[in-house]
Amino acid sequence: MRHRIAAVGAGPAGLTFARVLHRLDHPVTVLERDPAPDARPPGGTLDLHEKLGQLALDKAGLLAGYQALSRPEGQAMRILDTDGTVLRDWRPRPDDRANPEIDRGQLRDLLLGPLEVQWGRGVTEVVPGTRDGVLVHFADGRQETFDLVVGADGAWSRVRPALSSATPHYTGITSVETSLDDVDTRHPDLARLIGDGSVAVYGANRSLVAQRNSGGHVKVYAKFRAPLDWHTNPDWHMDQDLRAGLDAGMDANLDLADVEAVRSSLLALFDGWAAPVLDLLCQGAAFVHRPLYVLPVSHTWAHVPGVTLLGDAAHLMPPLGVGANLAMLEGAELAESIAAAAGSGDLDKAVRVFEEQMWARAGRWAEITAAGLERLVSSDPAQALALFDEVQSS
Repeated sequence: MRHRIAAVGAGPAGLTFARVLHRLDHPVTVLERDPAPDARPPGGTLDLHEKLGQLALDKAGLLAGYQALSRPEGQAMRILDTDGTVLRDWRPRPDDRANPEIDRGQLRDLLLGPLEVQWGRGVTEVVPGTRDGVLVHFADGRQETFDLVVGADGAWSRVRPALSSATPHYTGITSVETSLDDVDTRHPDLARLIGDGSVAVYGANRSLVAQRNSGGHVKVYAKFRAPLDWHTNPDWHMDQDLRAGLDAGMDANLDLADVEAVRSSLLALFDGWAAPVLDLLCQGAAFVHRPLYVLPVSHTWAHVPGVTLLGDAAHLMPPLGVGANLAMLEGAELAESIAAAAGSGDLDKAVRVFEEQMWARAGRWAEITAAGLERLVSSDPAQALALFDEVQSS
């Protein structure tokens, strides 16, 4: 029996799910609101773990393609003190393929392969339990029905409300992102500072991290504790050390679209840090505000026939290198379960069993990443260094 299945979202979760189903000769419809694959920047680099993301790609028959594109050297990690002193300088062995990096755009193209994605099809609502199946409403006013709708549409999922009233909540930590292009040619000193992978600097309740992508592109992330309206709220209070930096020059009515005003405010926030570190902010061409949101740590729902969730739609976590990995493995496992159930016709049982397994694993990782974020952006910078040492020794 060939069920009518839709994956909402053409990110790592939805595409891995669809690609494994395609490999198992089961039809699937992929619905994506973006009008084209390159409609917006794909985001930064991902480290895919051997037992998570890489396992998912193996199930999709794409592991060799990933290995050809990935950058094992990108696993390197350097940690500096705020004065520029090198505290840790970890480099992978030449044969270390535990967590090689790959650009999101490269991963997307690898997963897309022969899939026929319906671009520009924004889902607005999913209604289970109709006579003909699960009803999907689209932004253009059209409707379609499916036997199973898989919500792989991220943090602000339009599928999730069919299952759960949970919505993401702000962690109290925000991120401002900038980037550098042609770093090896245009900024050789920064290229040496970053190395082959990433460089991180941790201060009291704030951090700066620069991560190398392919082609000389570098993403820079400034993270700090603040209320959601930090850029327009003159009355919020933080620890004395961080507040001092803000009083030194952060604008209480900051226009986030004003590049130089944002740069000036961030430089005030990180005032006193080593000049080479601050140069990561000085050279950025634009800034993007990305507050960090999460779903409740143990997010589950009462099973609803015909609808389920994957990845961030199911268990949005702090960005500590696990979310995309879990999402991809979940997509692969759900696809395998559906294909196995095709003969018996018991699609609903296959989905229920999958959800139970996903909740248990995701709940463990949600706890780990929530605790990790607290330590990475802490009043005691030594917590971040200790966390790095624990991960490397595990």
